[in-house]
Amino acid sequence: MVSSVSSDSHTWNLVFLQLLLEETGAEVANLGACVPDDLLLAECRRLRPDLVVISSVNGHGYLDGRRLIARLRAEADLADLPVVIGGKLGTQGPGDGALGAGLLAAGFDAVFDESGGVEEFQRYLENPRALVSGCVAS
Repeated sequence: MVSSVSSDSHTWNLVFLQLLLEETGAEVANLGACVPDDLLLAECRRLRPDLVVISSVNGHGYLDGRRLIARLRAEADLADLPVVIGGKLGTQGPGDGALGAGLLAAGFDAVFDESGGVEEFQRYLENPRALVSGCVAS
C-alpha cells in the first residue's frame, strides 16, 4: 500500500512509487494524497497489505509520520505491520539523521531520506532485513 501523510497533497510521488512497486510484481493500493490517519488505519485493516509505504514531498513527513505511526502501532491488529517512510521528511533540507532516528524510534521499520534516492528503497525491497547505506533501518 502506498500513501501520503495527511498534510501532503502531492500525487506524482505516489504514482511513481506505485509504478516502481508494480514493476517488481507487487499489487499496489494507492490511497492518494492527504490521507487522514483514520482512513489509512481502516484501509490497512481492510486490505491487509504486506508493506505500507508512506511518502512525503511537503517536508512534514517527520511531524505527520510520527503521529501516524504512533496511532498504527497502538492498534494490536496493526502493530506488526511493516511500515516505511521516505521523501522530504523535514523543512531544513536533506541529510538530517536525527529525523530518521526519531522516526525509527517512533516505530517505522525503515526511513528513506530524500538524499538517498530511489536506489536505497529498491535495495530495501530486495532485502528488507539488510541495512542499506543511506537508509536508516531497524
